[in-house]
Amino acid sequence: MKFRPPEAFKPPAAAGYRLLPFRFGRLSSRPDEVLVTGDSGRFAFLSEADFLAFARHQLAPHSHLALDLEGLDLLHRGDGPIPLDRHAVAWRTRKAFVFEGPSLHLFVVSLRCHHSCQYCQVSRQPEGGAGFDMDEATARAAVDRLFESPARQLTVEFQGGEPLLAFDRIRGIVEDVGERNRTARRTITFVLASTLHGVTAEQLAFFREYRFELSTSLDGPETLHNLNRSLPTRDSYARTMAGVAAAREALGAEHVNALTTLTRASLTQPEAIVDHYVEQSFTSIFLRPLSPYGFAKRGLARQGYSTEEFLTFYRRALAHLIRRNLEGHAISEAYATVLLTSILTPFSHGYMDLRSPAGAGLGVLVYDHTGKVYPSDEARMLAAEGDERFCLGSVHEPYRDLMLSEPMQAILAAGLTEALPGCSDCAFQPYCGADPVDAYARQGDVHGYRPTSAFCARQTGMFELLFGYLREGDPDVLRVFQSWVQRRNPSEMRPERPEVFHAAA
Repeated sequence: MKFRPPEAFKPPAAAGYRLLPFRFGRLSSRPDEVLVTGDSGRFAFLSEADFLAFARHQLAPHSHLALDLEGLDLLHRGDGPIPLDRHAVAWRTRKAFVFEGPSLHLFVVSLRCHHSCQYCQVSRQPEGGAGFDMDEATARAAVDRLFESPARQLTVEFQGGEPLLAFDRIRGIVEDVGERNRTARRTITFVLASTLHGVTAEQLAFFREYRFELSTSLDGPETLHNLNRSLPTRDSYARTMAGVAAAREALGAEHVNALTTLTRASLTQPEAIVDHYVEQSFTSIFLRPLSPYGFAKRGLARQGYSTEEFLTFYRRALAHLIRRNLEGHAISEAYATVLLTSILTPFSHGYMDLRSPAGAGLGVLVYDHTGKVYPSDEARMLAAEGDERFCLGSVHEPYRDLMLSEPMQAILAAGLTEALPGCSDCAFQPYCGADPVDAYARQGDVHGYRPTSAFCARQTGMFELLFGYLREGDPDVLRVFQSWVQRRNPSEMRPERPEVFHAAA
């Protein structure tokens, strides 16, 4: 017995290879290279010459590059059958949310609020107003719809206005959900989105009992926060931080999160905003741009900014976040983490606005205080402006009827990036999503028009930024990105270049 030479194991020269579905594009920072992405989410950077050889079937089938690209599911060597099972598993893993049904259920228990934030997208009402709270019959019907959803893991999120102004309704809904879940046996997570102003010990004890996750708004240092989130008493920041401190003591710091909404005044302070979150010991920050809905739409002329201005801010903020992580402060950027999860793992993420098929309706349902049901909070905002086209129906209608409603059919028809012009052939399509409600709000068409879409421009800019970092391959930066995706401290990550990035030069 003796070993055969390597030549004996090479496929016949005539066998060649077949291309598997792929998309491609160039980063503005690296115009001499081509980013190639596959349906599985794996990617490679190729030189212009290598890309042309790959696309023209001119690569030697047994070359290292051909073997690498086969491993990335970008080509299939030989004449044998393509391993469809392997590709089906990759697709099913990335699209697993399709089988779950709506898992996020938003209960708008009150429109009353004590704030007057100029960027607020909610059609808020005065704190002492009447007729703006969810009644018991509506609440019980909404819980009926909640348990009709097929999802085994359910998130029940309370919003407003200021939901704490209707705390008794929150208590009633939570207790009703808990009682019904004795037989339904779902995994339930409760979330409260609140200013936390005036939160009481009684309320915090209730939230601790039911293991709530609390979310609040913190726009940065005191002066900026008070400017953006004004109160007549001019102490919005102090009251927010007092609520955060009380909530952390009662529930634990890991159960209290914050996000920032960026106004024009915010754009000059990326480092200061990041540093403030670090100083306040938050482990995550969500750098959220202004929304084109509700009250916020009216203030865009004064507080708004261009996509390029936002991206300039974001580049500085992200670079500073990376520096702070490398200094030993574990703090992630929430939106970048969502995008990186899509890029660097085979799994889907939980962010509803970046799904294909669209997350609106399929992943989230919103129960308004009026009893109307919407497929997203943005759809509810449009309704508050008088446009009810996305209202799915009433909480008193069964789940099946809501899902078969005309608005839901329109969302489904326009909610698949794989079939949308301008999306279907985009290199970033495997990691992005469709939001027909947002497209309609911005452009008057559920399908949207990518060349003039601010959403598309922002997404493209952020993908280019992240892929630029990945292509540079700085081990320290990659370690930080991996720590965000895996929810670990950067110091716990291995320093060498991780295999998961699949960069083939």
